[in-house]
Amino acid sequence: MKAVVITTPGGPEVLQLQEVEDPEYGDDDVLIRVAATALNRADTIQRKGLYPPPKGTSLFLGLECSGTVEAVGRNVTRWKIGDQVCALLSGGGYAEKVAVPTGQVLPVPAGVSLKDAASFPEVACTVWSTVFMMSRLSAGETFLIHGGSSGIGTFAIQIAKYLGAKVFVTAGNEEKLAACRDLGADVCINYKSEDFVARVKEETQGKGVDVILDNVGGPYFQRNIDSLNMDGRLFIIGFMGGTVTEVNLQGLLARRLTVQAAGLRYRSTENKALIVSEVEKNVWPAIVAGKVKPVVYKCLPLSEAAEGHRLMESSSHIGKILLVT
Repeated sequence: MKAVVITTPGGPEVLQLQEVEDPEYGDDDVLIRVAATALNRADTIQRKGLYPPPKGTSLFLGLECSGTVEAVGRNVTRWKIGDQVCALLSGGGYAEKVAVPTGQVLPVPAGVSLKDAASFPEVACTVWSTVFMMSRLSAGETFLIHGGSSGIGTFAIQIAKYLGAKVFVTAGNEEKLAACRDLGADVCINYKSEDFVARVKEETQGKGVDVILDNVGGPYFQRNIDSLNMDGRLFIIGFMGGTVTEVNLQGLLARRLTVQAAGLRYRSTENKALIVSEVEKNVWPAIVAGKVKPVVYKCLPLSEAAEGHRLMESSSHIGKILLVT
């Protein structure tokens, strides 16, 4: 098969489409012929040599895919050859075939194309596990998403609105803020021209929001703490701004705040299967009902993975960038 190979750690130009061995699949695995994969910020970090795949998993990039089942392991009962599926991966999506544990495979939601289905697994599992399973965002609460126009952000806006939260977002220009507004965001803040802490306080009568999903890290940590309501929850899923900061802990104690951080990739197979099961039960009905839609910015052929990475690192996109085999 063909796969995108990181020829040496570095910039987007190190990505090359090459002929490689087909993946091996085990008794509990599904072998998928990939139709599309979606880019994630983590892919660009792995390309630089800074985010190695978990031991024993594919060395290729790609944390999600959609495609058709080509073969199943002897213990797999749910899926059969020819099924159209999408899947959460530990790696391997930038290829013509990928093997994945059966518990990380999802049906393509009714009404969504096979190609567009690749845009859902990573964002749905990330947002559902962090915002809902761990931070317990519920109807009537307020929710701030940093980077509202990203793949994570565009999905989080829609599912949070569907479940009855009031949604605040930050983004860096008016085009991105308009896209967030179109998806249902209630309060849209340009972080380059506005102080998001002041705007959050103004919009919540001084209370702050209940849950924040943050991918910036260090530079936003104190400001996020200052933006939280009593019993507020901050969830950190990335460190685009850096990992080191100084913080005044007083607010944590005074307002009974919770700070958590987690990623998906290094979780156990069992934990990923649980998250995928919860996503199918809670998120897939919203997608089928048309309340959560794929937000795809651009589709490129697998051979143009480097161009996809350049686009992602420019941060000019809104939603997901797909690579199509």
